[in-house]
Amino acid sequence: MDLILWRHAEAEEGGNDLARELTPKGEKQAARVAQWLLQRLPARFSLISSPAARAQQTAQALGIPVKTSKDIAPGAAVSAILKAAGWPDYKGTVVMVGHQPDLGRAVAHLVAGVCSEWHIEKGGFWWLSGEAPVAVRAVLSPDLL
Repeated sequence: MDLILWRHAEAEEGGNDLARELTPKGEKQAARVAQWLLQRLPARFSLISSPAARAQQTAQALGIPVKTSKDIAPGAAVSAILKAAGWPDYKGTVVMVGHQPDLGRAVAHLVAGVCSEWHIEKGGFWWLSGEAPVAVRAVLSPDLL
């Protein structure tokens, strides 16, 4: 299984947390990362997003239907993130768009087997392959594109 844990791009501050939308910079970040991913993803992959507006908008940059999972809303547990992705039994590639520190905790768990909060830049992602311990295929921040 390949699992891409993609943090939503830059969003507006304040207000209703689930309603916060991407800023113009965030829209550009999402588009750049989506372009990079689409050049490398297999023809068929699953896309799962948090219900938060900023995550939905980030996911929509890939241009395919988005499956929304309330289980990966802000504050999601590592176990909920992995279950929503079908880890480790899913056959194929899953792109999951969510939040910090949730995704960072999932990365720390999968890569190093630790309970820690690894940082993922806004709009950045970790691409992981295999089963725990996983292989790290790519780590990218939109500022590098």
